Parts: sequence; structure tokens; C-alpha cells
Amino acid sequence: MKITYLTSFCLFQHRRASDFGLMKIDNKGRILSFSEKPRGNDLKAMQVDTTVLGLSREEAQKKPYIASMGVYIFKKEILLNLLRWRFPTANDFGSEIIPASANEFYIKAYLFNDYWEDIGTIRSFFEANLALTEHPPRFSFYDATKPIYTSRRNLPPSKIDSSKIVDSIVSHGSFLNNCFIEHSVVGIRSRINANVHLKDTVMLGADFYETDAEVAAQFAEGKVPIGIGENTKIKDCIIDKNARIGKNVIIANSEGIQEADRSSEGFYIRSGITVILKNSTIQDGLVI
Repeated sequence: MKITYLTSFCLFQHRRASDFGLMKIDNKGRILSFSEKPRGNDLKAMQVDTTVLGLSREEAQKKPYIASMGVYIFKKEILLNLLRWRFPTANDFGSEIIPASANEFYIKAYLFNDYWEDIGTIRSFFEANLALTEHPPRFSFYDATKPIYTSRRNLPPSKIDSSKIVDSIVSHGSFLNNCFIEHSVVGIRSRINANVHLKDTVMLGADFYETDAEVAAQFAEGKVPIGIGENTKIKDCIIDKNARIGKNVIIANSEGIQEADRSSEGFYIRSGITVILKNSTIQDGLVI
């Protein structure tokens, strides 16, 4: 039987397996069944002996799930047949077309055994960003043979005064004053003031600067300027763009809350991670 199309996959542990479309294959790599984000008993049913892919017995026990990466290679006539005639109302390959056609067509799975992340959840986005601070990182932006291009913003270098930065990334155009940045990612145009401690945090930065006069005027009116105010401590957090976090704030989720919706107060919690909303204001002294 000829191969009609290919789908790529990665191997995952149990903790994240239910976030993906999972597949079962035979010892030749043919896909036998496919399940979109299964849970409970359906998830257990998708476990595979991954030693057939060359993993050791120990590795296979750690990674018993085969997750689709959502990258497919089709023969043109097969793809047109599927879209025009077999599944004309389908909207998704992973949840509709592939599961329905696995028994009829020879779908071959290809193992991509390198760095790949799906950042479709808050936790996966958070962990993928912080992983860039590792030594060495699992994915590197600094490989001259594989350059990564991004938008040119023509910003000045960051200005850092009397600060300590450990295992972190600081983007262009930021102001860091007498603060401690630990295992964090600091985005463009970020302003972090004195005695701030940032740990395990992804700060996306700002879309614009506020002038010194604008900052002074906001303080005079009892308002909070963009950035992080003095004496604030933040841990396990994603700070979206243009957020205004006041002085003496503590964001640590010390109670270990996993899920909470407090958007009226400028934040919510997902998978134990506090997310400060875009353009939101966290008033002085608030404890989260």
C-alpha cells in the first residue's frame, strides 16, 4: 500500500499529553488511530510502546504518548479529494479529517526528534519563554548558521543601573533601576524601579514610552505609571503589555490557587500562573 500523506509528531510525557492530538502507530509507523486532546480513560488508551521508535525502555516509559505537531504532507490529488468530496464541511485536520481517514488511507507518521513546543496554553507559553534563559537553552537564538529574524523596532539599548540580573533575558529599550531580575524574561520598553524583585516571570513590556513629565504627573494625581513600582515582589507571573503595577505590590499566589477570574481587578490565574492583563492597573500595596 502506498503512503498517501505524512504527519509529523513529537513524544510527550503524561503531564502534557492531553493538550495535544494523540496517535497510535504500528511498528512500521503507520497511523492506526487518532484522538484529539483525550482525557481520563481515553488518554490512557492512547499510550504506545515507543521503543518501536528507537527509545530505550526507560525513555519509553517516560514518553508513552505520540503527539501530532499539526504539520502534514499530502499528495495533491488526495488532499483535493478529502477537502472537496469526502469532508467538504470539515474545518480541522486534527480533530476531523485525520481521525476519519486513518482506517481508509495509509497515513505515515514522521518523528521530529528536536526542539518543538506548542504554546497554546498559558503554562506552555510561560515555560517555553523561561526555557530560553537556560544554559544552554533548548532552543537558541544565537546560532549563526540558523539566524532568527524579528521586527526591527529601532530602540536604544537597555539602561541598567545598580541592578542584579541572573539567568534572564532583557530586551531593548528598557530601564532597570536598582532591582533584582532572576530567571525571567523582560520585554521591550520595560520600566522596573528600585527594590523590585522579579523571579520566574515573563514581562512583555510596553508599546510606548511615558515621558518623565507624564510619570511625575501621574504620581501627583495618585495614579500608577507603566512599569513596576518600587519595592514590588513578583513571582510565577506573566505581565502583559502596558501593565501598570504600583509600589509595594506582592504577586506570588502564595495560596497556590490554580484557577481564578479577577479581570475586574486586572488579573486572572491559570494553572497556578498569575496573568496581569494588558493595559491593566494593579494599585499600590495589593497582594495577589
